[in-house]
Amino acid sequence: MKWIDLLHRWTGGIIGLVLGLLGLTGAILAFKTWWLAWLPGAGDAQHQDIPALVAQINAAMAAPGGPPQSILFPTHDFGLARLSLGEGAGAYADQSGRIVAEWGGKWDRVELWLFDFHHHLFFGDAGETVAGIVALIGLLFVVTGAILWWRLRKTFKFRLFPKRLSRPAIVTHHRDIGVVFAPLLFLSMATGMLMVLKPITNALFVPGQGGDALSAPFVPPKVEGGALSPDLDWAAMFTAARARYPGAEIRLVSLPRKPGGLIQMRLRQPPEWLPNGRTLVWFRPENGALVDTRNVQAMPAGIRAYNALYPLHAGKVGGILWKLAIAASGLVLAMLGSFAVWTFWFKRPRPRPTRRARPVTVAAE
Repeated sequence: MKWIDLLHRWTGGIIGLVLGLLGLTGAILAFKTWWLAWLPGAGDAQHQDIPALVAQINAAMAAPGGPPQSILFPTHDFGLARLSLGEGAGAYADQSGRIVAEWGGKWDRVELWLFDFHHHLFFGDAGETVAGIVALIGLLFVVTGAILWWRLRKTFKFRLFPKRLSRPAIVTHHRDIGVVFAPLLFLSMATGMLMVLKPITNALFVPGQGGDALSAPFVPPKVEGGALSPDLDWAAMFTAARARYPGAEIRLVSLPRKPGGLIQMRLRQPPEWLPNGRTLVWFRPENGALVDTRNVQAMPAGIRAYNALYPLHAGKVGGILWKLAIAASGLVLAMLGSFAVWTFWFKRPRPRPTRRARPVTVAAE
């Protein structure tokens, strides 16, 4: 048990701050649509009828600076469309097409750099991998913490905050609040880790298959498209997509980023948990002819289970109660991580002074 305690304390003291910051940023991002509600049009009701979608995409195509790379349509809880303009630039537009906010890079919008830190630690793909490894270590914290708590379970007391800021009080609080939130912490870190560390994800969701088994069903068809036409019949394209998938919500339209690419439309069918869905439809950019589709609901159970990771991790399913639960786990993780670092590096117990042995006097005979 001693080595478990040493492992838990030392690793917590080293990476606890990173885990804490990931938890804090995750809790803030869970309510992103709430604190963006001040933007004009953010509270507007979502319109998914064909004329409204056509009006939005036509306005986006005619926006200053040329057509966007993609347009993400409003949701039921956020009434603005998001335009991606390339090189980190973008804009929010209301459903009439009016631009209400613009940015030239991620540092211009707090929600963008918070997202980048939470997912990539500001270091791109390498940072994403590091974050996944940190989440994996966080899972070990939950397991070893529960083992260490079991020995002292009779002393359990539930407190949201330490009784005092002394090391013994913080350690006791850390142990007790950690075991209360252990299931939520385990779930949030497991889902975060599985979204990033693909070898583990593949072994769990598509065992025995190739490394690209999760992404292969979503690869675009091998069809070369022509030049993007400025006179596409978007109404016919949306109607064709809806005819293939009745009742689906049209979430995203991506334009070709290189010559020969296709227009991709992303839909969310009613059973899908992903906010933007993974049902895909491709069209030719020169005339809007439908090329191919991918029905995520017809894919293997492992792929559909993998698609549930992000909604669970980000509180995008389950309503306000699950959102509050995910945010609470993030705040608790922030508290546990920061207190762990503080007590390890600044509140460590002082070593007891060693007593010198008194010389033994031997009486002469």
